[in-house]
Amino acid sequence: MLKKKKQEITVVPNHIAIIMDGNGRWAKARFLPRMAGHRAGTESLRKIIRACIDFEVRYLTIYAFSTENWKRPHDEVEGLMNIFGEYLDKEVPELNEQGVQIHHLGSKQELSPALQNKMQNAIDLTKDNNKLTFSIALNYGGQDEIVHAIREIVKEGIPADEINKETIKQHLYTSTIPDPDLVIRTSGEMRTSNFLIWQSAYSEWLFTKTLWPDFNKKALREAILEYGTRSRRFGGRTEDEQKEPYHG
Repeated sequence: MLKKKKQEITVVPNHIAIIMDGNGRWAKARFLPRMAGHRAGTESLRKIIRACIDFEVRYLTIYAFSTENWKRPHDEVEGLMNIFGEYLDKEVPELNEQGVQIHHLGSKQELSPALQNKMQNAIDLTKDNNKLTFSIALNYGGQDEIVHAIREIVKEGIPADEINKETIKQHLYTSTIPDPDLVIRTSGEMRTSNFLIWQSAYSEWLFTKTLWPDFNKKALREAILEYGTRSRRFGGRTEDEQKEPYHG
């Protein structure tokens, strides 16, 4: 029997952003504690970073912990913060060897001094790498980010009539990276959850029922193939559509 030829990737998103959802449900389905699901999620993240490098994606942004996640039970929040610290300790040396540059999106103020230091050390160590820019949205909220940007603009005394979209973009946490081309949310939920709400205005969105710990290189490949079938208009029309008569 002939083996089916694997479909080739012809269009690769420059920037992929992911809402990593479903760790708790993954654990519950296996009669495991929620923390087991979160730890399994870090294993999936390792695979996806490697896959992004293999597929030559240049930017990867993940939603690790939102400003609203502080409302979760104290034990879960504390456990997550421990996992983040362990992840940085364990993974940053290898990420640095792979040429990954690490960014942080969000406010550091609510994070523990130890976690702040680990994040800053990771940023400093990898700042000259250029294989993949890996942004971690930790204590991040899209609405809070816009408020933060406006406050910075006010502090700088920029006149109101000189403020435009570019001014705001330059004051966002993502000022040094391009907007995402593709945003993926795992676990079947169909919400944006306050993630990159300014930056994703014209992103392609893909919602998959796959739980985050089960999301692997094959799943990412399928998402990229799906992205390649999309026609990005950015509010306009394609050349072929422009030739068609307009009927309202």
